Amino acid sequence: MKFSNIIKYMGVAGISAMMFTSCSDFLDEKPTGSISEEQIFSDPEYAESNLLSCYRQWRECFKDRYLWEVMVGTDEIQSGALQALKEDGGRRGSLDRYDAMLTSELSYIKDTWDCRYLKVGESAKLINALKSKKDEDELSGKIYGEANFIRAGLCMELTQIFGRIPIIDMERQEELTYARQPLNVVWGFIIDDLKEAVRYCPESNDPQRATVYAANMLLGYAYMAAPEETGLRDFEEAAKCFKAIIDSQKFRLVEYYDLFDYNVKNSAEAIFEWQFNTTWPDNNCIQFQIGSRAAANMGQDGCFFAGYDHAVPSAWAYSDVEDGGIWEDGDIRRDESLRYDFEWFGQVPDLSSLAWEGLGDDHDELLPHIKKYEDFRTDIHSGMGVNNMWNSGKNIPWLRYANVLLLYAECLNETGHTSEAVDYVNEVRKRAWENNIPADKQWNKGMSKDQFFEALMTERVRELFGERWRRFDLVRTGKFLEYVKARNKWANRYGTIQEFNKYWPIPQSEIDQNDDILGTDQNEGYR
Repeated sequence: MKFSNIIKYMGVAGISAMMFTSCSDFLDEKPTGSISEEQIFSDPEYAESNLLSCYRQWRECFKDRYLWEVMVGTDEIQSGALQALKEDGGRRGSLDRYDAMLTSELSYIKDTWDCRYLKVGESAKLINALKSKKDEDELSGKIYGEANFIRAGLCMELTQIFGRIPIIDMERQEELTYARQPLNVVWGFIIDDLKEAVRYCPESNDPQRATVYAANMLLGYAYMAAPEETGLRDFEEAAKCFKAIIDSQKFRLVEYYDLFDYNVKNSAEAIFEWQFNTTWPDNNCIQFQIGSRAAANMGQDGCFFAGYDHAVPSAWAYSDVEDGGIWEDGDIRRDESLRYDFEWFGQVPDLSSLAWEGLGDDHDELLPHIKKYEDFRTDIHSGMGVNNMWNSGKNIPWLRYANVLLLYAECLNETGHTSEAVDYVNEVRKRAWENNIPADKQWNKGMSKDQFFEALMTERVRELFGERWRRFDLVRTGKFLEYVKARNKWANRYGTIQEFNKYWPIPQSEIDQNDDILGTDQNEGYR
C-alpha cells in the first residue's frame, strides 16, 4: 500500500480499539456517506477515544527495543559487546560503528520510523477535524491542543533522527504531497503546532496527557534544536517558554532518589510522565533489553537487574572524573543512575557461562549498567509474584523540571547571561549533593560562555543519564561527530563515523512504498 493510502486510512484502528465490536466493524470501512471520517474524528466522544489511543501508541516509543534504538550510538550509551560485534551478522553493531552496514534496510531504522509515523497520521486527522471547532467548546479545543502536542513531539524526534521528513497536514496534503520537506519547513511546522498546543492545552490534565507546561517545554526545545540554517533557532524565545514554566511555581525538584522509585509516581518534578505497571500490555520491558546477561545466567528472569545488554553506558559515562569520566565525589546521581555491584542475595555472577560468546577482553556484562529502569517488583525475592524482569514497568518522567532548569540555563548562556545561568545549574547540582553541596562543587560565576557550554553538556548527562535525551542534544549542538567518535567504544575503534551519520538513512521500505520519495532523495552518505 502506498504511503498516501496508509495515511488516508490510519487512525481508524485507534478508535476501534476503544469501542465495541459493531462500531469497530463500521469504522474499519471507508465512509459510505451517512457519516464522514471528519465527522467521526470531530465527535467529542470518538475524538477523545482516539486521542487516548494516540498517547498509548506514542508510549510504545518508550518501551522495549524502541527505547534503546535511539539511545545507543552516542557518547553516553553504546551497544553491548555481543550485540555490537556479533548479532545479526554484525549489522546490529552498525548503530554504533556507523559503517557501511548502517543501511536503509536495517530493521532498527524501519522500527524507529514506523513507530512514530502512524501516530503522526492519527493526530493529523484529529487536528484537521477539530480545527474549525477549537474555539466553539472547551473539550474540542483541549483535544485539538493535545493532538498538536503529539504530532509536534513525534515530528521533532523524526526530524532529529532522519533530517528532512514528510509533513502530514490533511488541509494541505495535495500541496505538500508526501515528499520530504526542507528543514525550515519541517521545523516551522513543528513550532506552529507547539504554539497551538501552548494555546489550547489545559493547565492541568490527567497523567500521561499534555498540559500548557509540557507544550511550553517542547516549544522551548524546538527553538533550541531547529538547525541554524533554518533561521528558526531562537534562544530568547526558548528562554521565554522555560521561564513561563519556572514562574508558574507548579513544579519543583524532588529528592533524586524518588525520580525512578516505583512507589513515587507523578511527582512534583514531573511535567509529563509516561505511565507503566508490571502487567502486560502496560509494562515497558526495558530491563529485559538493557540488564546484565551475566545476571540473567545467574538468576534467570527472576533477577530484577538481569537482561541482555542491548544498551550499556560508555566508559566515559560510568567513570569518575579522575579516571577520565564524568562523576564527581559525592554526587548521588552516580549510584542512582548506574549499577556497579552485581551481587544478588549472596550470589555473585561471573563470566564463565558466557565463554561461548568469544568476546575476549570486550566482555562487558559485568561492567556498569543502566540502573534507572530496574524494577525490584519483578524479582523473585520481592514477594509480589511477578518473578520476571520482562515485566519491568516503572513510570518514565520524560519531561521534568530539572531539565527545564538546565535548558533555561543554556539559553541564558547563549544570550549573554552566563553568570545568571550558573545559578540555575547550581540549583540542580545542589540536589545532587543532597542540598549540602561543597563549595568546590558549585560552578563559578566567572565561567566564560564556552566553558559553561562544555560543562553543561556533561552536566546534562549526569542529570539525565539514560533518559533518551543525548542523541538529540548532540545533534542540535553540533557535537555529534566530535563526542561520539571520541567516547563511544565502537565508533572510536572502527573510526568510520562521519558527520552525515548524525542522521539515519530513510528506511528502504518507505522509499519503496512512497511515490514522492525517490532513491535519489536518500540522506547524504547512504545513497
